Amino acid sequence: MSEGLERAQLASDPLDQFETWFKQANSAGIADANACSIATCGTDGMPSARTVLLKLFDATGFAFFTNYNSHKAQQLEQNSHASLLFPWLQLNRQVRIEGHCEKLSHAESFKYFTSRPRGSQIGAWCSDQSEVIESRRFLEQKYQEVDARFESEDIPLPPFWGGYRLVPVMIEFWQGRENRLHDRFQFRLEDGAWRVQRLAP
Repeated sequence: MSEGLERAQLASDPLDQFETWFKQANSAGIADANACSIATCGTDGMPSARTVLLKLFDATGFAFFTNYNSHKAQQLEQNSHASLLFPWLQLNRQVRIEGHCEKLSHAESFKYFTSRPRGSQIGAWCSDQSEVIESRRFLEQKYQEVDARFESEDIPLPPFWGGYRLVPVMIEFWQGRENRLHDRFQFRLEDGAWRVQRLAP
């Protein structure tokens, strides 16, 4: 277990605190430290969670990329509120973030898309994410067709693919302690300023 977390150790801005913990998670050798669960909920009231990869974060929020026709994207169209969870369990830490999601600009999505490996770019074109498909062979054949289609040219950004930014209104830092007496500090955005409080574990 850790030595704990005290209020005086926290940055005044939770984005700065997240950056510190994120760097420490990477330095600790945690595989896919940028992997997080995102929970969404559509108008039917049924929540849904899955793992995505955080690709960008700054003072404006936390960005991930997906197919805009996917189940998560359909839910976000119905209800933009979402929650992220980073489970850095090897460090006895987790970070929970709540806010609303907005689409990234075309320029932001294009910039990230062009940084991806060619195979991942092709994968974005050939997968109708969340749709029923007949077989693995169908998916692989579609991949080959897209690969051949763009064989001698740069692969363009699919019109149905891009990023979302989760704009936070709450960020909670959880540090494990002995006897289940964990340290929890919650930052909440109120009138444009972050207010921090310690929560019972």
